Amino acid sequence: MPKIIFLDIDGTLVDYETKMPLSAKTAVDTARNNGHKVYLCTGCSKAEVLQRNLCETDGMICGNGTYVEDHGTVVLKNGLSKEDTRRIVDWCNSRQTGFYLESNAGLFCNKYMKQQGVETMIKYSLGKENNLTKATQSAHRFIDSFILLEGEDLYRDDVNKISFILQSYKDHLDSKEEFPNLEANTWGGKDELALFGDLGPKGITKRTAIEALLHYLHADQKDTISFGDAKIDLSMFACCAYNVAMGNGGKELKEAADYVTTDVNDNGIYNAFEYLGLLEKA
Repeated sequence: MPKIIFLDIDGTLVDYETKMPLSAKTAVDTARNNGHKVYLCTGCSKAEVLQRNLCETDGMICGNGTYVEDHGTVVLKNGLSKEDTRRIVDWCNSRQTGFYLESNAGLFCNKYMKQQGVETMIKYSLGKENNLTKATQSAHRFIDSFILLEGEDLYRDDVNKISFILQSYKDHLDSKEEFPNLEANTWGGKDELALFGDLGPKGITKRTAIEALLHYLHADQKDTISFGDAKIDLSMFACCAYNVAMGNGGKELKEAADYVTTDVNDNGIYNAFEYLGLLEKA
């Protein structure tokens, strides 16, 4: 029976320098040729996904579930309202906190993100076991990809979610208190270290997006497989029939997985696809 596969991107399909192992591309291409469907399921926006040199897939779930696409057709789009975006922008600016707006049209940031972002992204990359030189190069590439906006130009109506730098974990707790109507998460470095907070529409997760896509496809949950590396991927695990954690993944995710594969740069995707029989012709 053909399977429907959901792949997180960072730390799963690509490494923490955003490079995709050739073996991962081979696995995805072979599985699709064998009749299986493969979808990206990521916290990244579509604009960020399109910046990556990734393999062909059948569609994508972006912004932790705020945007769903199947073969170019928009299945679901449920981002932040312009008013919510304005409130978050003003809140972050009042705290002199760097942030970026994750939109399908691009990644837009404030001046504080340009000032603070490289240092934070170096911490992110070092936490993923890169050396300082690679971490610095990766951080500059990421921050340089942002479009700087100021004033009311940041009050956009096409934002999926907003990520902001955490000076401490209290910033995340403050965001939950300030925006109880929104979904608040953290992401970052090694072992789920919180370096960034993010805010998106309430009740929207990777799980709700997968369920919406399955309904659109008239597909059965029993045929689903998910792959992830971080705690936020637990929402995928909660709705898919079989779940794979990457060897470089966090402890909590590994404990919830049906199978733990090798690290992303140790042919993790290929080895799991082979183990699950996805590379065999039906």
